[in-house]
Amino acid sequence: MTFEIAIVLAVAFCAVVLFATEKLSVDVVAIVVMAILLLSGIITPDEGIAGFSNKATVTVAAMFILSAGLFKTGAVRYLGSVVSQMFEKSYWIGLVAVLIAVGFFSAFINNTPVVAIFIPILLGVAKDLKVSTSKLLMPMSFASMLGGICTLIGTSTNILVSSIAEDNGLREFSMFEFAPFGLILFGIGIAYMLLFGIRLIPDRRSEGDLIESFSLQEYITEIVLLDNASSAGMAIKDAPITREIDLTILEVHRGKQIFSVPSPDLVLRAGDVLRVRCDLEKVKKLQAWEGILFKSQFKWRDEDVQSEDTRLVEAVVALNSNLIGKTLKDLTFRESFGSTVLALRHRGRLMREKLSETELDAGDALLLEIKKDRYNQLRQDPSFVIVSEVEYERFRKRKIIPAIAIVLAVILTATFGFLPIVVSAIVGSLLLVLVGCLTMEEAYKAIEWRIIFLLAGVLTLGVALEKSKAAELLSRSLVEYVGPWGGPVAVVSAFFLVTSLLTGAMSNNATAALLAPIAIAAANSMDVSPRPFLIAVTIAASASFMTPVGYQTNTLIYGPGQYRFNDFIKVGTPLNILIWIAATLLIPYFWEF
Repeated sequence: MTFEIAIVLAVAFCAVVLFATEKLSVDVVAIVVMAILLLSGIITPDEGIAGFSNKATVTVAAMFILSAGLFKTGAVRYLGSVVSQMFEKSYWIGLVAVLIAVGFFSAFINNTPVVAIFIPILLGVAKDLKVSTSKLLMPMSFASMLGGICTLIGTSTNILVSSIAEDNGLREFSMFEFAPFGLILFGIGIAYMLLFGIRLIPDRRSEGDLIESFSLQEYITEIVLLDNASSAGMAIKDAPITREIDLTILEVHRGKQIFSVPSPDLVLRAGDVLRVRCDLEKVKKLQAWEGILFKSQFKWRDEDVQSEDTRLVEAVVALNSNLIGKTLKDLTFRESFGSTVLALRHRGRLMREKLSETELDAGDALLLEIKKDRYNQLRQDPSFVIVSEVEYERFRKRKIIPAIAIVLAVILTATFGFLPIVVSAIVGSLLLVLVGCLTMEEAYKAIEWRIIFLLAGVLTLGVALEKSKAAELLSRSLVEYVGPWGGPVAVVSAFFLVTSLLTGAMSNNATAALLAPIAIAAANSMDVSPRPFLIAVTIAASASFMTPVGYQTNTLIYGPGQYRFNDFIKVGTPLNILIWIAATLLIPYFWEF
């Protein structure tokens, strides 16, 4: 154990803890790791920043643009709508069609937008068929993950590990090298979900409207301010009913005037009818106040809360949203977005009180009452994914054929070796802009910069693990303890299991970048081919079904599906075990030692 190894292992351990606890965003952690390693002198400045120009980083950025080209033309939305019509024939036929379609799309483009497109489609299907949405969203997310492992460009992890292999003098992965094995895993996953998984998923989300879905029927009421009301004549922000009771005023009815999502500066008057959101305890407090009259109650529905000026929307905090870690109070949400948050699903919990103090997280579902003239602003904001309805944007439908042709050309040129994947992806991205499938501004916005910085940072950690000989030390220990149980097969199985477990707690890209150098060193110490070891790390990093944070698509469906953390453990753990067993048996068959 040298001083350099000790530093690298300490940095790696701290990085894993920070990735898992999410005290800092993943991209910040990656850059902090890079900075520490540069300051320590273990890596040179050229090695430290090499991750930004690495083939994997550039290719992943280009793939984001290629995916955006297909979405902006409406190709994926159209095919998704067509597939969803299969539910009219049969629930099971429709479900199988959706899973196959999602898996197919995810094999060639970024699977997170694919899932985002299918969420509102499946919410509508569930409402029409009167089935629980939770029975549809989790199978779809799992299908996208399994589809992504079938090709080189299916996930950024595949591209990342391929680049690490090439940097170590090994042959990079080919476009469809994963396909035979990946299709077997996809079949196992779909069969498990259809036969057992769906039955294990609780009925979390009913087919009711948004008010019923967020259980707000008894949290909305109407009160009248009488002449002796202490709040009459005062601005909403200063009124006792908002300062002392802390209720939220949704609308103010004043004669024929209606003030929807009223400004905090609106002055209340005697005779105003206030539609408010508050719990039973606050209702009891209000009943004891003078000058407050409660109107007759009834069971509220969406159409009762919506008006000519407002609409109800369910929006999910996007995976790379700049809202993550901030509270509604920090964001001055009401003023910034012209909307009121009525309820919030946060980390599996339904919240209807103390919303302004809750730090938002990726996957949180917000029920919003928003002014109609501010809706387009919300829809176009990349911080949110609107899931309450299918959005029919003005797609560039005339560009569907060129977009599909360009993406297909990228795949074929890389498959047959005419061009390296990084070259074909860059050229394809440029052509999408030149032919008008998307604008340059849209191309910039399509790139998930948090992922780019994450990749650049964790690639630096991989270099440090190799250069300091820390990877060699860890690999020898693993081989020493696991090897006697079954030689290379046992070690491959161990790498798959460790990768899968780590991915359940932290970024899949970070896990792959951390373990790939160790896997290569382990193979070298056993004097066998590193290929099976790298395949195990690559596939396991994209096959983590046990937690809602293990993979981006699980995080995205967490709120809309109204899942709890234990739902993923209950349904995902058996699937993870099945995939692990299949990988242990089949990886040595497809990739010889």
